[in-house]
Amino acid sequence: MNIVMTGFEPFGGSAVNASWEAVREVPGVRAVLLPVSFRRAAQTIRELAGEMPDAILCVGEAGGRSAVSFERVAVNLMDARIPDNDGFQPVDEPLCPGKREAMFSTLPTRKMMEAVRALGIPAELSYTAGTYVCNAVFYSLMDEIRALGAPVLGGFIHVPAKGIELPLLRTALKTAAECLCP
Repeated sequence: MNIVMTGFEPFGGSAVNASWEAVREVPGVRAVLLPVSFRRAAQTIRELAGEMPDAILCVGEAGGRSAVSFERVAVNLMDARIPDNDGFQPVDEPLCPGKREAMFSTLPTRKMMEAVRALGIPAELSYTAGTYVCNAVFYSLMDEIRALGAPVLGGFIHVPAKGIELPLLRTALKTAAECLCP
């Protein structure tokens, strides 16, 4: 399968981003680095969807979480507590005015979560990707897949910033990707 997996550059004063550190060495996927920018990241993810890979798994860092979180819902809302890396800090703004309030992942999130848990790695289902750039990427991905009528599987996974060692995060992401293979 042609699987694209994205991670983010550092933001908010951090020197690294756990999502990119984990994604960049997952075997069998094409790793793409996204900017922590509402506008540029959404544009990049739409371009990736237009390439029609079999699946796009977007990965982001969630500072307050202690498990790999398989996101189920993206919302049409931007509400940033800190500016993105371009200095943009929207508050209570729709990401795509006039479009659906929410969209669902097309990934087998429960299957992925169970496969990761079976390895002894903390994993959970999550019903919010927040309202920062991670959610904007997730929503933009699902909107673009829908607009193209593309048979592309898509969704979002959050990894903890701390608490799970990098090799285990890579194993969790590899395992999630393997859940897509026939």
